[in-house]
Amino acid sequence: MLDSTNWASLATACGTGASLPVALTLLTSPDPVIRESALQDALGPVTHQNSIYEATVPVALCVAASLNHPAIAAGGYSHDAKTSSNRPTLVRLLDWLGGTAYDADDECVAIGERSYGEGFLDEYEEMRAFRDARPAIFSAVHAFLGHDNADVRHTALVAAIPLIEHPLLTQHQADLASHARRLLAISTDRHHRDRVLDALKAWGHDTSGLENASDIAAREHSARLRAARASWDGNWIGGGYSEDPPF
Repeated sequence: MLDSTNWASLATACGTGASLPVALTLLTSPDPVIRESALQDALGPVTHQNSIYEATVPVALCVAASLNHPAIAAGGYSHDAKTSSNRPTLVRLLDWLGGTAYDADDECVAIGERSYGEGFLDEYEEMRAFRDARPAIFSAVHAFLGHDNADVRHTALVAAIPLIEHPLLTQHQADLASHARRLLAISTDRHHRDRVLDALKAWGHDTSGLENASDIAAREHSARLRAARASWDGNWIGGGYSEDPPF
């Protein structure tokens, strides 16, 4: 794909993708310093304001194909990686694939259709192309669900959740639900826990026995924020605030 894609013809957030092949190639450098720079150069141009660009799909497919490369898949994992800016390249690539998949998930499509009509995906060809590529991306991500390192397998799980919304992948739901329960038994990562709890609820599972005190507190805090937001929106629509708005 690196050789067959006309990168210079593809739009990114800051111009064209002409420089992307070099950056994507350097992602597999044995030098972690070079890989760190390549991460910014390869992913930055197609990561902006939760948007999908023309170059996003080929970048995502190249990233997915590189996950098993020895320079990316080998070592570098530590228990304190979550608190460090130096998370392993593999984890960061999985995290990027998952974040991009969430930017093109069914909820995003529904929001777009409410705002722009049912032809939203017909007009947003870049998002539709990413959604069509989900089976290929999932195939690469799926291989890491049983990784020895918890951060790798948990990040892979969170990335896989939005990918299996594709009609050809929904049969993986039960398997991901099992992985989600195992994550909830050991993980303290707020983002990971929120994602898998939301997924289990969406799939019709009772999560009451899986939540811990932190989950309950986070859920209640989120509910309060939503209620406050609804109140602010209502006051604005009604012609003014009874008190100073909270900004």
